[in-house]
Amino acid sequence: REQPAAPVASLGGVTRERFLRDVYPQRKPVVLKGMELGPCTTKWTVDYLSQAEGSKEVKIHVSAVPQMDFLSKNFVYRTLPFDVFVQRAAEVKHKEYFLSEDEKYYLRSVGEDARKDIADIRKQFPVLAEDVQVPEYFEKEQFFSSVFRISSAGLQLWTHYDVMDNFLIQVTGRKRVVLYSPRDVPYLYLSGTKSEVLDVDNPDFEKYPLFVKAKRYQCYLEAGDVLFIPAMWFHNVISEEFGVALNVFWKHLPAECYDKSDTYGNKDPMAASRAIQILDRALKTLEELPEEYRDFYARRMVLRIQEKAYRNDYG
Repeated sequence: REQPAAPVASLGGVTRERFLRDVYPQRKPVVLKGMELGPCTTKWTVDYLSQAEGSKEVKIHVSAVPQMDFLSKNFVYRTLPFDVFVQRAAEVKHKEYFLSEDEKYYLRSVGEDARKDIADIRKQFPVLAEDVQVPEYFEKEQFFSSVFRISSAGLQLWTHYDVMDNFLIQVTGRKRVVLYSPRDVPYLYLSGTKSEVLDVDNPDFEKYPLFVKAKRYQCYLEAGDVLFIPAMWFHNVISEEFGVALNVFWKHLPAECYDKSDTYGNKDPMAASRAIQILDRALKTLEELPEEYRDFYARRMVLRIQEKAYRNDYG
């Protein structure tokens, strides 16, 4: 069976200076408590949210099951007026619904043109943006996006990583977040940026035997908590209550490292994408050899990658 979850460290009263000096260089998740976030934590009731941004239409995920799976796409996209969506997302049973009376709703805000524009709460939800004081523990030119999120109670999002550092600001409601280190990537059965292991609490070890080796970290976010998620740390999020959150992503690497067509912050850095393409071509070339030779040279390639690119100081 899986080992017990390791708790994510919690810190109170962390100033920008202390974050940059003591927390940020560690490259590990930390829950920041007692942050000054503005009036949003008390103001954002269901009724206030509904009237603040009115009936503008939003595209949402609707799922008949609590565990949403991006790989099998076990959900549908629908459009609702924002005020109607908020009221429905806060309900447990629905009089009006798309799939079932206990369906779950999830909003992940996007830009005006989702293919070209980044999510920015100041542009998509300007009235609500006035209520939020984002902890700007990064330079202004590093800012990438601010993603507004609303989730039904019980909704669970698939395990994935992002290529940028981010703060998950829990404005209202309670969330559980399970995290895995980038070092545990061999055990997470990746498909792109997402893990195939959907149920992290009751994993199918026959199908995913190596998953038992992945070290699980866990925390609970209450209203007003901020979770620092470093780039490439895998995270799986379940909303224990109806809740509203804001993700703020920023560029940890120099701007030219990132794919300019990336509006979601989940495309691998340019150099990584090129390296993977080169590796794919190398593996294709190995297919010209008989199996015995292919196996031998593939193992030599793995050793070379470990020798040249693996870190020795991973804690």
